[in-house]
Amino acid sequence: MVVRQPAEGAEAEGFSWRGDWVCYPCSVVKSFHLVHALHALDAGLLIPHEDLDRAMRDMILWSSNTATNYVIDLLTGTTGDTLLDGEELKSWIDKREGLNRFFYDLGWSEYAGCNISQKLMSDIRYGREATYASLDGGYLNALTPLASARLLHELFDGDLPLSDAARQRAQRIMFRDRNSPEAKMPKFQVDNYLGGAVPEDWSLWSKSGWNPWSGDERTSYFKHDLARIQKPGEPALTIALMTKGKTLCEDHPEMFPQMGQIIVSSFASH
Repeated sequence: MVVRQPAEGAEAEGFSWRGDWVCYPCSVVKSFHLVHALHALDAGLLIPHEDLDRAMRDMILWSSNTATNYVIDLLTGTTGDTLLDGEELKSWIDKREGLNRFFYDLGWSEYAGCNISQKLMSDIRYGREATYASLDGGYLNALTPLASARLLHELFDGDLPLSDAARQRAQRIMFRDRNSPEAKMPKFQVDNYLGGAVPEDWSLWSKSGWNPWSGDERTSYFKHDLARIQKPGEPALTIALMTKGKTLCEDHPEMFPQMGQIIVSSFASH
């Protein structure tokens, strides 16, 4: 999915190939939780505190699962793992489904068939998390390239229910400062992704997702990138690239930057 914003206030234009593919989103889902958390802070539903600030930053910058799950607990008033049943389980599930309801209520047609209510875990689940994820034969997180691209487009050029300050904060958190000390550290999510092809003087905002073998075939060998790329003085480009397969996920890390180079070169010439 590729979206180009021609000019401020103008209608976006773009194209997709299999943009409605419903797939395991890995850590791309964390960008949705960032938007939801900032909205909850705006609305007074969350109390600002240092650990929340760190968690929102770390779940994007380092793709921390622990940070993400902390944010999920705060947004839903739930905790996880140990077994529940009966009315307790139903109440717990209803609270967790609030993560989906927030985006359903935005009325985005692209969100149909998506689910972001599961915590981020690296292997097989246990207790109430396993019960919940097994509903309907496998109720795992799921997103499409279209839904992911819309989130990033709306964050910059749309009408998300965020104050100007919250919108700018989300943009700062998702910005990839390739001259920062963090850029030299592991898990910066640029070199082996679309951003690996972006010239140094261009701006880059992104959130990747990567799952090698996880212990569950349904969540293994996915690699994604959600990126906004902007050449100085030119329209921004939003890309949602979502893939499955060991070849792209593990064997050839150079292929994402190569695809990024093709996309950037094509649009830079228009």
